[in-house]
Amino acid sequence: MLDKGEYSFSTCWNIKKHTIGREMIEEIKALGFRNVELNYNVTEEMMKMIDPMIEKGEISVSSVHNVFPFIDDKDYDTDSVMLGFDDEEKRKRSVELLIKSMEYANRYGAKAVVVHPGEVPFEYNIDSDLKKLYRDHGKDSPEYQKLWKEMSERRERLSPLYTKRIQESLEAVSEHAAQKGWNVALGIETRSRCYQMPSLMEAKTFCENLKGSPVHLWYDIGHAMMMDRMGLYDNLKELQEVKRYIYGVHIHETLELSDHWCPYVHSKDLQFFDHFLEAIDAAKVKVYELKALCQPDEIDESHRLITSKIAAMKG
Repeated sequence: MLDKGEYSFSTCWNIKKHTIGREMIEEIKALGFRNVELNYNVTEEMMKMIDPMIEKGEISVSSVHNVFPFIDDKDYDTDSVMLGFDDEEKRKRSVELLIKSMEYANRYGAKAVVVHPGEVPFEYNIDSDLKKLYRDHGKDSPEYQKLWKEMSERRERLSPLYTKRIQESLEAVSEHAAQKGWNVALGIETRSRCYQMPSLMEAKTFCENLKGSPVHLWYDIGHAMMMDRMGLYDNLKELQEVKRYIYGVHIHETLELSDHWCPYVHSKDLQFFDHFLEAIDAAKVKVYELKALCQPDEIDESHRLITSKIAAMKG
């Protein structure tokens, strides 16, 4: 397997098949990665085996994914109102959990914490209904357009309120980090559901309003492709506006509205993903976030294509 150099690899690829932390990390190392992103399903129990590997330098941690380590609480999972809760106590708890993730990142020498900051809440998962309509009838169908209009009107109306709340929470976390002297970035990740925050322009707002703090954009390429297809934003156009705020990237490609596939390899499109090479090259942390179906040889081929194309781009 090719040595993957500075590139990192998320444990989301093989977390479901392992209970023993060391075995999970060894499997990632066998792909040629020396850096890992510890995702939000990694438990404290697993860390008992991974900690010594980090200490001995067998592996480096590029980033951890909030909430880390895993907590079994639906209120604070990856799809929640999180840093934007109306309920003050819940919001305070979200802030504490993010601080705890940052503390782990600092301890492991990681450069960043990946953060799902929140969402505009809906009574039900409207994104799931929209994706079904998209698949069954198409984006231009009256059914899709009607529900999309409902979703976007509520999202636009409430976005300023949740932006303000999330921003206040991020300020509190940033102040704590400054007091502790932690040099860890907070990467606000582009999301995979249309009611979740931030959109690319919301991310720009956070980064501009919190200049001088550790808050940056974490550009999840596959999620942004998916939100572009659904109609939330113009990914390629807005990427030009936000690329200077990018700290880290999640590298994966989407097939229609299915994400976490190997770029180039699964789409069989050898051109379109080129649009993201500049962002990957510029990012301080580059993490493959792939699904379990991706095979080692496909991961290797995808990495070979990305790195050779970046080298050619730079001449």
